[in-house]
Amino acid sequence: MSTSSPHPESDWSRRLDLVLEMVREMSEQTDPQQMVYLYGERNKQLVDVDGLLGLSRRGLSPGEYRITRSRAWAQPINPWREPHNLPQYRGGLLSRLIYGDKPVVIDDLQPSEDEPAIEHLRGFRSLLAIPNYDGGKALNMVILLKHEPHGFDREQIPEIVLRSNLFGRATQNLVLAAELRSAYAEVDRELNAVAEIQRGLLPQEMPEIPGLELAASYQTARRAGGDYYDFFPLSGGRWGLLIADVSGHGTPAAVVMAVTHSLAHTVANSSHPPSHLLQYVNRQLTKRYSPASGAFVTAFYAVFDPRTLRLTYSSAGHNPPRLKRCQDGTLQTLESPDGLPLGLVEQSNYTDTEITLQTGDQLVLYTDGITESMNPEGDLFGTARLDMILSGCSPAQKLHDAILSAIEAFSRGRPADDDRTLVIARVM
Repeated sequence: MSTSSPHPESDWSRRLDLVLEMVREMSEQTDPQQMVYLYGERNKQLVDVDGLLGLSRRGLSPGEYRITRSRAWAQPINPWREPHNLPQYRGGLLSRLIYGDKPVVIDDLQPSEDEPAIEHLRGFRSLLAIPNYDGGKALNMVILLKHEPHGFDREQIPEIVLRSNLFGRATQNLVLAAELRSAYAEVDRELNAVAEIQRGLLPQEMPEIPGLELAASYQTARRAGGDYYDFFPLSGGRWGLLIADVSGHGTPAAVVMAVTHSLAHTVANSSHPPSHLLQYVNRQLTKRYSPASGAFVTAFYAVFDPRTLRLTYSSAGHNPPRLKRCQDGTLQTLESPDGLPLGLVEQSNYTDTEITLQTGDQLVLYTDGITESMNPEGDLFGTARLDMILSGCSPAQKLHDAILSAIEAFSRGRPADDDRTLVIARVM
């Protein structure tokens, strides 16, 4: 009776342990150069070779290539940071291999002395060329070398090619991720600069307007936004109050906001009624800016006369402000025959409406980011919740803070989907 010896597990289990250690180590890397080094060290235990070269033809003319790695180098060169230090060649055996786009085995390597990269091949008799594909082309290649002829077992080549290409893709993804992080950091710096410039266009402090107590805030959904509010000293002691909202978000909206700011300051110091400012800004946006940007602007502009407490206002498709009459407890909206938003139709007409305010009245100007704030379930904050907060009468800053606190509580941590601007004016 014959007995068979147990199937040896030492070889495959050892290789599996090596592979597991390799992939775990690779998954922890963020620097492609370090990952290449660690992969090379691990791969020495899986593939027994005497020499190794890395080739690249990325960004080079046909026939040209660079050597990016060599096991013979005492000090490795980082191909991503020091491409100018990599040896570059044209033509010859290695050029034909990398531009051939396929694996090649040479069992009896005998390079001629006029081979451009002869110093990297001299003394080796076996060569295995492993293409690393990107976009269907072998933009990179690994060259494995052995001193003895017929040194590569063809049964192992498919596994080697697969492993090399998977590693190549992982390395390239790491490079792309690093480039993406760098690009995001640059964009982030630019957006922060845009946001700082934009905030510089807003009032840096509340003006002292006789008969009015003011409170205001501006919160962007992103770093830069398209909301805008402003105050303008006018002739005869009057003051202009403007609130506007550019369609869209981010940098494009911020640019249109800056243009709107410039246009408004061009005409706001005149003695014309509010509708004149809206008509002027609308014409300029329509003729010069909006067609290119595709943006439009809703706006509400009012002129307050402290001597008579008269408020004259005009609207360009903006949310009608809320007016709380604290003397009799009534709540009104400053409705007017809305004109179209600014920047849509050049010949749009805007209408002026006049009311007389009373001591204690609270005027609430806001952009739709206030009433359209959402909770995690997607419900809107809405005007009804805003009006509930206006049920009482309080100083401007206290009312302002109460509205924002209510929005925060309602949103329950959900980030703002739109810019939020709130201006409170209380008649004293």
